[in-house]
Amino acid sequence: MSDQYDQIKKQLLKERQELLQDVSNSYETCRELGQDGVPDIGDMSSAAYSRDVLFNVSETQRQRIHDIDVALEQIAKGEYGICMSCGEEISPRRMEVRPFSRYCIECKTDIEKFGE
Repeated sequence: MSDQYDQIKKQLLKERQELLQDVSNSYETCRELGQDGVPDIGDMSSAAYSRDVLFNVSETQRQRIHDIDVALEQIAKGEYGICMSCGEEISPRRMEVRPFSRYCIECKTDIEKFGE
């Protein structure tokens, strides 16, 4: 494995660990919100909203962890930086900005418009 891929792998593993810690912290915050004694309907609504926001953030984080896992698999297979849809190389600039990208910008745009 080249030094470049080794560095990318380290970066992805670090980001994955940070995301796992964030998810864990969000989960603990949700549990604390659920245990509060809620005196009135306004507080109940606020607590429910906070739990919903934290749940959605966690879902986004879980998706990013999945994307990182796929990128790590692609590195192991020697296919990192190759679009999983069209098979073309993903632009180095895109990979630099979003090192867990699975699709080139054209395919990603199509997926967002039409679904996978």
